[in-house]
Amino acid sequence: MMGPDRQLWAGMLAHLKLHQPTLCRQWFEEIEPLGIDSGVLRLRSRTSIHRDYLTRQCADHFNDAARTVSKHLLSVLFLGPDDPVPVSKSVPIVAELKPSTRPVSRLGAAPAAPSNGSEMRPRPEPRADHAPGSTGVPSTPVAAMAPLAAPKWELTETSNRSDTDSLVINPDYSFENFVVGPTNRLAHAAALAVAANPGRAYNPYFVHGGVGLGKTHLLQAICLRIKEQHPDTRIFYTSCEGFITQFMDAVQAGEMSAFRHRFRDVDLLIIDDVHFLAKRDRTQEEFFHTFNSLFQQHKQIVLSSDAPPEDIPDLEDRLVSRFKWGLVTSVAAPCYETRIAILKNKARMRGFELPDDAASQVAARIDSNIRELEGAIVKLQILMSVEGRPVDMTMVAQALGDAPVRGEKRVEIQTIIHAVTEFYGVKLTDLQSKRRQRSIALPRQVCMYLARRHTRLSLEEIGGYFGGRDHTTVMHAVRTVEDRRQPDPEFNKVVATLESQVQVSML
Repeated sequence: MMGPDRQLWAGMLAHLKLHQPTLCRQWFEEIEPLGIDSGVLRLRSRTSIHRDYLTRQCADHFNDAARTVSKHLLSVLFLGPDDPVPVSKSVPIVAELKPSTRPVSRLGAAPAAPSNGSEMRPRPEPRADHAPGSTGVPSTPVAAMAPLAAPKWELTETSNRSDTDSLVINPDYSFENFVVGPTNRLAHAAALAVAANPGRAYNPYFVHGGVGLGKTHLLQAICLRIKEQHPDTRIFYTSCEGFITQFMDAVQAGEMSAFRHRFRDVDLLIIDDVHFLAKRDRTQEEFFHTFNSLFQQHKQIVLSSDAPPEDIPDLEDRLVSRFKWGLVTSVAAPCYETRIAILKNKARMRGFELPDDAASQVAARIDSNIRELEGAIVKLQILMSVEGRPVDMTMVAQALGDAPVRGEKRVEIQTIIHAVTEFYGVKLTDLQSKRRQRSIALPRQVCMYLARRHTRLSLEEIGGYFGGRDHTTVMHAVRTVEDRRQPDPEFNKVVATLESQVQVSML
């Protein structure tokens, strides 16, 4: 018979699959429940990477599932394979139980404790009614459990700040899940070599290509493989924007020594979207010295960009030269056969099989990048959950209702960007940067406005082309341009001219 903790975990999985289908992954089935202690459900994941991903990306949804299924004010603590199981003393709950995804007060269960390199240790508090030897783990079915108690935790830091500054690594982005095709074969082979022999094979490893073509997947696959083979490897994975922000914060706070320690005392440094270094002289100077320090110690450096080193504007020659010391590779848009394989693989990772005819139809309709392919898989997954039936061609047609028919002429966002940047005399890297000067912000808003009107890209996808901005930023840009067109005839004429140029490209 299934124990109460496994009964609860099975119910949580069912709840997540029903209410959060896009969150669920096949490897969730491998998570092991370790029981409940003082209102905290302990879940052990297969690797520390899985633990960190769950802690930083899934905690709220897991907490909600635990509270909804158990009808108690539970929270979830994620543990890695080697993390000790914490034991706590508790304080009785006196508040009425109400499921919630928000952190609860002292009277409720403690929020899920961070386990990314930190250990949660209980702070003892004497209790007159606490029986010696009591563990707090229920021995009755979940439905019959009395309201649980809330632990009081103290956070003992066992790692440096770099653990939280580093970007979260997605366990899905492994080499096993990377679909190799003619347009990415060299980049994939080089990434494998780097992971097998870091600091010696190709250093630095530099991969470039357009948005949504697999660069980030390769970078994270290197992290996963090295961490799997050498668990003690010190890895720092961040975006170029993260490097710039931390550098500026360190300068303002007078903490340059800590900043340099964070980035230079590592075995593997991975910087995504390094093209954002353009025009940042002080940051380029610091990155130059960081690069030299790591390279001289034979530490591996991995970089990604939307352009090869020599095509990144306003990048110092000495950095261009160093970026080309190792191996520079590229990734391009996948071919039809590769797109089919990617679709079937993405569906399998999310726990369902995509029929061959459905995969062929989606691959024929979407040919721009992998992110749009994954977006189609997400739509199909949601439709499956809502309609309660497997994928068929009717569902595919419903999911692709906004996708262009193959052969249909459509406006490409690159056409819009080219027209706007040429008219305003700015560069794409300026539009993708965080700069808010009027000379940059206005062309960026016009680009977003035209992209929303003349492409079938979602708000999130449009924001992704301009430095990863969220949908609210795109909505604000659209409203700003719309509100200005009517009272400003000159501006309206500019926008109309750009629209005409974009539409001519379709003829």
